[in-house]
Amino acid sequence: MNEIIEILHREFVYISYYFMVQLRQIAGYWALGMVIGSLVSVFAKDTIHNAFDRIRDKKWGIWGVIPASILGIASPLCMYGTIPIAASFSKHGMRHDWLAAFMMSSVLLNPQLIMYSTALGGTALAIRIISCTLCGIIAGIVVHIFYKDKPFFNFNGFEPRASHDTNPNLFLRFLFNLGRNIKATALWFLLGVLLSALFQRYVPADDFAKLFGKSNEGFGVLMAATIGVPLYACGGGTIPLIREWLAMGMSMGSASAFMITGPATKITNLGALKIVLGVKRFIIYIAFVMIFSLATGLIVNLIL
Repeated sequence: MNEIIEILHREFVYISYYFMVQLRQIAGYWALGMVIGSLVSVFAKDTIHNAFDRIRDKKWGIWGVIPASILGIASPLCMYGTIPIAASFSKHGMRHDWLAAFMMSSVLLNPQLIMYSTALGGTALAIRIISCTLCGIIAGIVVHIFYKDKPFFNFNGFEPRASHDTNPNLFLRFLFNLGRNIKATALWFLLGVLLSALFQRYVPADDFAKLFGKSNEGFGVLMAATIGVPLYACGGGTIPLIREWLAMGMSMGSASAFMITGPATKITNLGALKIVLGVKRFIIYIAFVMIFSLATGLIVNLIL
């Protein structure tokens, strides 16, 4: 009995050590992401959405998917916040291919997650921003080609939600928003740090590199894209995991595939998308995400 207790205590000490090392390395990025996300949400959200609304009457044709995708990334809203806004845009005549680009990129990335992702290094951050922007653009092009003369989304029943950021004191409004962000992400962030510590302690780096490294790039990218579906719960929570995986030998292509399928197939996002897409278009969405993530992963590995 004493031997078991001693073993458990030793493992607890090891895991605690790895946990604290990971936490010290990445907590600053998480805190900065919280602050930047709240600043954008309080002071720039309406400006971003108004900018998207103003391009509605521009005669840009298919090229409008480019600014739509960029503005989607700039938007700080989650999918449940984006859909009512998109419903309002649609009601006022916004093209559905532009809406597809806006919503797709908004699902994948936002200012807060960009700041989190700086913890992964400049290369991973650049790949994430470029791939998510392209994913939105290509999603818009696909909708334009196959649904040019008919609507792609069904926003019936969705109306813009009342904003939580209504306090007349801007500083208090920022603090309340920051508090909500911390409450929503802190537990997932700490869980991600704990999982990365467990990986560091118990998963042999050589075996992990063989599975997800460039020597096994095709299957590794496929596996990374696949595990993105059940593992992804919160953007901030996955950054410690991805950081540890890259350190253990995961190829950048595999990481890129995970960073696309994860947020795109997050359970809460899928629930909302199923409502506005219907069964057939929902299946098309899943297929598009998987194909794009696999192609991105293989291209990134080829380039790097």
